[in-house]
Amino acid sequence: MPNIKSAVKRVKVNATKRMQNRIKKSELKTTLRNFREALEANSPEAQELLRKAIKKVDQAAAKNLIHKNSASRKKSQLQKAFAAMKAQ
Repeated sequence: MPNIKSAVKRVKVNATKRMQNRIKKSELKTTLRNFREALEANSPEAQELLRKAIKKVDQAAAKNLIHKNSASRKKSQLQKAFAAMKAQ
């Protein structure tokens, strides 16, 4: 346990930020899962869910939750999957 006042504060701030990051990552995973489920069901709302998923990926990359290249790759995969569903 830290003895210095600033170190105590850092521990508290880090714990708060860690929790916020976990929540944001969980939201991202849920959004991506919802989109994949809509694709499998050939749901008409898949396009709206694609838009939401891309937005969440961009926000995660902006907050450094995921790397920008990882975000770009993920968006490409989502769009490719949506195009394949549309082609059927």
